[in-house]
Amino acid sequence: MIPLPPRWMIFTGAIAALALVIPPVVIARVRATPDQNRAVHIFFDMDFQPKFKSQSNNPLFADGRAQRVAVAGTVAKGETKLDTHRFEGVVDGKWAETLPAGMSMSKELLARGQQRFNIYCSVCHGYAGYGDGTVNKRAMALMSSSDGPANGTSWVQAKSLHDPAVREHPLGMLYNIATNGIRNMAGYGTQIDNDDRWAIAAYVKTLQLSQNASMQDVPPEIRGNLKKAETAAAAPAADATKGGVK
Repeated sequence: MIPLPPRWMIFTGAIAALALVIPPVVIARVRATPDQNRAVHIFFDMDFQPKFKSQSNNPLFADGRAQRVAVAGTVAKGETKLDTHRFEGVVDGKWAETLPAGMSMSKELLARGQQRFNIYCSVCHGYAGYGDGTVNKRAMALMSSSDGPANGTSWVQAKSLHDPAVREHPLGMLYNIATNGIRNMAGYGTQIDNDDRWAIAAYVKTLQLSQNASMQDVPPEIRGNLKKAETAAAAPAADATKGGVK
């Protein structure tokens, strides 16, 4: 049988153990408690530097204010955010129906919009805009798998751009959605240049029209060509029906 150590040794060991616990507890308490006193800095880095904070006094200026107001009549260099049409897609409080000043609908603009759309948008919405992009297909397959979504994640079916409600979106609203996002869709205001977002919006309207156009949307001078092409395309199918496929 192993003899117990003396009582004084047990008492001393208990006190030492408690003493070792106290520093971590005190440190954790100090770190979690706000303190008005300046923290102890071993390396100052840039924590302390001579400067004037906003709303403080500065005797350098006649009005004694450190915070300066903008010089009257000046604007920021480069693009400004005062043009709500260009930067918000809004004109007189309503969604813009046209491109902003300095931009015109052209083949070059639509080609640029298609390129940007294929890079940023098609992965979810699909190249034709029906919400069948590669990323969306993969996510929907994972959501419907027998194992269920990983780590409780969720995925919302990408919206078809040919949905009747989406087709009603004005040009400015499409631009704003591309900029700021909507519902579960994130915005691309920081990834895509402002004019490119307008180009994408213009291309989406063109894409919608291509899938929902009628003969009345075709200029009268070329309607005859479309009818001839439709007749020529239907002829092989008619021949196959009559004589069978050889």
